[in-house]
Amino acid sequence: MSSNRFFVSESDIEDQDVRFTREQAHQLCHVLRLKPGDAVVVLDNTGAEYDVTLTAATGKEATGRITAKRLANGEPKTQITVFQSLLARDKFEWVLQKATEVGVARIIPVQTQRSIARAKQIDAKKLTRWRRILTEAAEQSHRGRIPEIQEPLAWDKTLSQLNDFDRALIAATSGKTHSLKEALRTGGHPPSSIALLIGPEGGFTPDEVHQARDHGAAPVGLGPRILRTETAAIVTTALILSATGDME
Repeated sequence: MSSNRFFVSESDIEDQDVRFTREQAHQLCHVLRLKPGDAVVVLDNTGAEYDVTLTAATGKEATGRITAKRLANGEPKTQITVFQSLLARDKFEWVLQKATEVGVARIIPVQTQRSIARAKQIDAKKLTRWRRILTEAAEQSHRGRIPEIQEPLAWDKTLSQLNDFDRALIAATSGKTHSLKEALRTGGHPPSSIALLIGPEGGFTPDEVHQARDHGAAPVGLGPRILRTETAAIVTTALILSATGDME
């Protein structure tokens, strides 16, 4: 199987033919130096993947022919939505990339009291950049779907969404907390959807943790060492997916 993977729109797959974007055509021809007859893997962002043999590859246009179709095996059963407090650009983009590699389903930026970045600074251009980072990370890590990214939410809007999940967890560095294992066992059945709230540098305020608890989120600790916020997002996601069997 080719290691070169490309997400395309469902509309760019017709019968057994695939049409690549102009940007992808440039990458295929000028960066990867591929030519007609070479094989790549195409994904349609629905969980399916296709073996494709290139039929044309120029700097402006590329097409291919599907030779096989199957389910992508890079998607976890447990759907984790990370509500990540807004961070400085480089840190937030690192979270986007690594969380995709680990296996999150969705990432929602959140405006919290201690957020350094502000929601009003997030424009359409930045969202487009974030989606490109997610797409590239999903291709590299053999995901079958690109994690969703949404516009930043205010804290009260975040709290109002927590009831939509089987389990809601908030990473807390002080006060009474549960272990991840304890929190995941609560409820009597394995969760299929999890909301994970990760704070900014300095963590959530006590008021925010209290409010999240009132909306059903379980405060969880990550052991005796304090993790940086960008590390906490990745470590917690990996631990959850390990506990649910999605890393096997």
